[in-house]
Amino acid sequence: MKPTKAYRAFQVVNVIILLIVVAITLYPVLYLVAQSFSSQKYIYAGEVGIIPKGFNVDTYKTVMSDSQFWTGYKNTILYTVVGTAINIFMTMMFAYPLSKKKLIGHKFFTQFAVITMYFSGGLIPNYLLVNSMHMKNSIWAIVIPGAISTFNLMIMKTSFEQMPKELEEAAAVDGLNTYGIFFRIVVPLSSAIIATMVLFYAVGNWNSWFGPMLYLDDKQLQPVTLYLRNLIASASAVTNADAGSDMQQISSNIKSTTMVLTVLPIVCVYPFVQKYFVTGVMLGAVKE
Repeated sequence: MKPTKAYRAFQVVNVIILLIVVAITLYPVLYLVAQSFSSQKYIYAGEVGIIPKGFNVDTYKTVMSDSQFWTGYKNTILYTVVGTAINIFMTMMFAYPLSKKKLIGHKFFTQFAVITMYFSGGLIPNYLLVNSMHMKNSIWAIVIPGAISTFNLMIMKTSFEQMPKELEEAAAVDGLNTYGIFFRIVVPLSSAIIATMVLFYAVGNWNSWFGPMLYLDDKQLQPVTLYLRNLIASASAVTNADAGSDMQQISSNIKSTTMVLTVLPIVCVYPFVQKYFVTGVMLGAVKE
């Protein structure tokens, strides 16, 4: 059918609105990147827009020349990979039984999980628990306490509920037990929701700094986000340094530089899982 004039007008308006949204979204990002590469005098004068002025990479050199920065990056990658693997495994193992209404205590376990979205033990009890279990100053203090996100659990549970029961019944007839059905039938068919959860958990683990600040006293174990957070705190205290000093340069654009360095890996990974993202969210967010 030939598009009507009203439909063409709608397309034009729609494109204009989307372009405005893209511009609003991209401007802060481009501004941060430009500021991270700009000279301190232009930043102080408020002359930096989306194009760097007085181009320099002094802050990047200062940050990246520190061996502790690369140690933090290595730790962050380790915590993200191990933590995300634990997150996905534990969430799937909890979500799959909850998706079965015939499970004994189904209502109790579902309510038990939902309650944790609104109530927690608190900061001090959590710290005492981690310390009493001798997990402090170890990777387990970072990846175990937040192993399951209730929000992600509910999304994955809903996705499992929408899976055709006939597939599982056919697999059971063929002789598969519960674990065989789960790992050989359910998991392969849930690639979209699993990829979505991987993205959610990986971003959370990558950006985490509060937990490491509480539980990791050893600097050799701290992630890069905590290193950069401490660097920002140190740079913010520098107010009367010489104009040409490294710390004065850092105090000018350290926030922009740290944001760029922190978000860059996630930005690089996101395009590879984008095709699963929308599909996974829709599968887990709509219940028939």
